[in-house]
Amino acid sequence: MPGKPDPDKLKGPGGMTMRQLHELVKQSAARNRAAGKVLNKLTPKPNRWQRFVRYVWDKKRG
Repeated sequence: MPGKPDPDKLKGPGGMTMRQLHELVKQSAARNRAAGKVLNKLTPKPNRWQRFVRYVWDKKRG
């Protein structure tokens, strides 16, 4: 396709090709998602009082 540049030849920041950057971003996002799921399971869910206080505090500030 003459109108669309080849991602293997385009150079981005750090001299990496756009395809290499894309792969690194995909891996990083997958790691972040996996880490986020583990962290969310370990954190306790806030009780009603904490949710109410957060709600009132946010209303007061905003």
